[in-house]
Amino acid sequence: MVPDRRVTYIILKSREFVNTLVKILTLENQAGRGGLANPGNFGFNKGMTPEQKTQVALFLDLAGDYLRDGYKQFREEYRFSDDAPPPKPQPPQAVRRPEPSGPTDSLEKIADEIRSCAKCALHAARTQTVPGEGVKRPLIFVVGEGPGAEEDASGRPFVGKAGQLLDKMLRAVNLSRDRNCFITNVVKCRPPDNRDPLPEETGPCIEYLNRQLARLKPAAILCAGRIAAQTLLKTTEGIGKFRGIFTEYATFPLMAIYHPSALLRNETLKRPTWEDLKALRTKLMELDERYALEIREGD
Repeated sequence: MVPDRRVTYIILKSREFVNTLVKILTLENQAGRGGLANPGNFGFNKGMTPEQKTQVALFLDLAGDYLRDGYKQFREEYRFSDDAPPPKPQPPQAVRRPEPSGPTDSLEKIADEIRSCAKCALHAARTQTVPGEGVKRPLIFVVGEGPGAEEDASGRPFVGKAGQLLDKMLRAVNLSRDRNCFITNVVKCRPPDNRDPLPEETGPCIEYLNRQLARLKPAAILCAGRIAAQTLLKTTEGIGKFRGIFTEYATFPLMAIYHPSALLRNETLKRPTWEDLKALRTKLMELDERYALEIREGD
């Protein structure tokens, strides 16, 4: 007599049922806790892995088949997810610019080389060189054209009336040479009578400026005036052609604005310069989250 197919299946599945039950009762989860003998540890009220969920689901399916009619039902493959809690939201963090690198170069070494530089004729009449000043990890790298009489006497950049106005302009967009700027010029010695520096004078000094940039790694460059922008961008276009828009120099975003001395001579330039500074502020908010947070908190 051929045994009833249903009875045979039930006998076989009974063994599988018991084996599976024993396996789950003795199962330990990934954290080394007890199995179903201690349900609270298995994960019914805690996080369960996808594998543990699948085993429990298959066990319950088997029990249901056994108790219903003894025949196994077809089911889609289970696709469980992990119960790990979602990460907690974190407050905005500053986009940290890389630490200055290069053990053989430093701002002090560059400044020392500038003080002893005699690569162009400007060194002959200087009182002091003006390497630049500011923080060692600046958000913005400000470049002017060259030192004036007061800068030549003090050895510091932008300290005359134009420099005082520059400080006010920077403060209007939450920038300062004491906190997040480095300020320098395309030439480090004063040209006679404050004339425009010549190409043979800017050439040697650009090497120093490039080394300062490589050391400081700012988020962006701000050119104050026509000479600085024309020198870095290698153009003869007037500043009105490219002020207020972002270009690039040595991989750094660069914007040019009117020189503060031009604003002292012509007050009608103040409004477009303020618009340019607002565009700079917007760009810096994109580049640095901490700066963006400071701006939003100040509004």
